[in-house]
Amino acid sequence: MSQTVYLSPPDVGPLEESYLVAALRSGWVAPVGPDLQAFERDVAERVGTGGAVAVNSGTAALHLALLGVGVGPGDAVIVPTLTFIATANAVRYIGARPIFVDCEPRTGNVDVDLVDEVVRRLRSRGERVGAVVPVDMFGSCADYSRLTPVCADAGIPLVEDAAEALGARHRGRPAGSFGQVGALSFNGNKIMTTSGGGMLVSDDAALLARARHLATQAREPTPHYEHRETGYNYRLSNLLAALGRAQLVRLDGMIARRRHLRDQYAKVFAPVPGVELVGLDDTDSNCWLTVITVDEEQCGWQAADLAAYLATRSIETRPVWNPMHRQPVFVGADSLLTGAADRLFTHGLTLPSGSALTERQVGRVFEAIDDFLGGHRAGRPA
Repeated sequence: MSQTVYLSPPDVGPLEESYLVAALRSGWVAPVGPDLQAFERDVAERVGTGGAVAVNSGTAALHLALLGVGVGPGDAVIVPTLTFIATANAVRYIGARPIFVDCEPRTGNVDVDLVDEVVRRLRSRGERVGAVVPVDMFGSCADYSRLTPVCADAGIPLVEDAAEALGARHRGRPAGSFGQVGALSFNGNKIMTTSGGGMLVSDDAALLARARHLATQAREPTPHYEHRETGYNYRLSNLLAALGRAQLVRLDGMIARRRHLRDQYAKVFAPVPGVELVGLDDTDSNCWLTVITVDEEQCGWQAADLAAYLATRSIETRPVWNPMHRQPVFVGADSLLTGAADRLFTHGLTLPSGSALTERQVGRVFEAIDDFLGGHRAGRPA
């Protein structure tokens, strides 16, 4: 059997090895050191914020970001229903209530009109809205030109979940720089990786200082160990920060590679009726994942059919995120839905998109897709 072609494998090589070896030889292996400081500084510069705090996951970054803007137990927090569960889990960690809002069908990003409607409903009932947390889906920024004024007019903090979007832009402004604070992820499948890791980015120095304090078990600056509140073990190691620094050097090249892959997918599926690429019009996306939607009535096959066929060729695909309002853990949660996220889940498919894919692997993917499409054009299952 052929080696599996994965969806978004880590893209690491000699540069990352050299940075890691140098950090190891320096002796700085704990969650403190020169690479950690430099990584925070470099990411903040890339995103265009005044500072950054590196942590051990994107989820940790979201948790600290929500605490930093003052979200508390019982608060309503508006979250897209189309997202990875970490966005909603971070809300639950605090004892707040996620309110799920549907997405735009063509981009997968949160529907700003629905956010505005939910804000108005909650405020009319006298409920406190602790934050709005948009997610930059598949590497494309949410519509911040419309969303930011909605939050500002209502006096509600905006926390940007940019876990999927480092390197993307919205009208020239980098992902992660919108709102009071942004959260990034460096998980193994992201656009760049530290194996596991995340970062808060913000212009609010006090918020970042508070996050740094909480991330180090809320230890007070005394010679002995003293703690006046509950903290967390969220800091990133200097070794993993060194890996991140090397990845950041290569980020633009990795984005270019993913964009090229998306362009190739667009050409392959352009003549196929009923198949569309999500967010194709966004030229500022980092193209973290290429996602197609499939209209069976037009093309005669389902997304699941293509997924099953590619699996027989050892090619990994995945459905789009299963929306939060469908998750058993959130049964009964308040939501405002149009059916857009449900349709993306049932009709969407993510395709191999990683910058580490070799030309041979990419060739295998497109050969398999061509075989599948050829079989259906001939009026028989592939």
